[in-house]
Amino acid sequence: MNLLFIVLGLVLLIAGGNWLLKSAVALSLRLAIPKIVIGMTIVSFATSAPELIVSIKAALDGFPDLALGNVVGSNIANLGLVLAITVLMGSIDVRKSFYTTDWPVMMVASLLFCGFIYFDGELQQYEGIVLVVFLFLFLVYLLRFQKTAVVDEMPEDDTPLPLYQIVLFLGIGGTALWGGSELLIKGAVGMASSLGVSDRVIGITIVSVGTSIPELAASIIAILKKEKAISLGNLIGSNIFNLLAVLGITSIITPIQVIDQGLLSSDIFWMLGISFLILPLVFFPKGLRLGWRDGLILLLFYVTFVYLTIK
Repeated sequence: MNLLFIVLGLVLLIAGGNWLLKSAVALSLRLAIPKIVIGMTIVSFATSAPELIVSIKAALDGFPDLALGNVVGSNIANLGLVLAITVLMGSIDVRKSFYTTDWPVMMVASLLFCGFIYFDGELQQYEGIVLVVFLFLFLVYLLRFQKTAVVDEMPEDDTPLPLYQIVLFLGIGGTALWGGSELLIKGAVGMASSLGVSDRVIGITIVSVGTSIPELAASIIAILKKEKAISLGNLIGSNIFNLLAVLGITSIITPIQVIDQGLLSSDIFWMLGISFLILPLVFFPKGLRLGWRDGLILLLFYVTFVYLTIK
């Protein structure tokens, strides 16, 4: 029953995120908002919506480790699983913006989050405000100086929709996200208690992979469509958004406290480790390129992490 709740919850989250994305892009076309603004704000927000909804719901329901595990696990899964599978299917060229903007900002966001949570085991309200302000400054910087950093991956999907359809998609998407998060958390908490493992372990493995599925689907579709524009920047952008927006907004609504100390003694260091590992992989053996060997290294890193977490 718990597994059924988890699967149904994930299906609703993915469908909801997709509907939200459709309505957001259609709305931008109607309002003539520049693509760049939509790409950096609404689209990023829509693909991170499953993480955001699940984390807020988990924190409010009194399962803070699910909220934290979901984000930390998602960040590890985005690089160790999603990126690994993507480059195993076909090598990707990495843009210069990777080492000038994307990677440094991801590392600063990761270190900022780890610094906030490591010493007192709690993400306070004012710390959440700092994270959200940092995100806002990052978006302003991107929009002003880094317009090339955002690529419209699927221009053929940009179809103008009548207003009633936009409202309908927004409503259905929002409802699906809410219902999906309810089912996912119910199933995850039930499974954690029946298997005798902590919320953190379920959050960092099953829930985090589930909420990373939209990124995985988008990456695989782009590779199959031979869209080499699929950039590392997309996944790194998702990681930045998870830390600054998801945890920032969640902790502003309600402070998040660590219950399972494994998050502080192990998980955050795995997240920092894989985030740092991307830099040398991008430059060696071929400059600004990720190939199948890099994919194997990342996948091995992820499998080791999951094995040591559930062991």
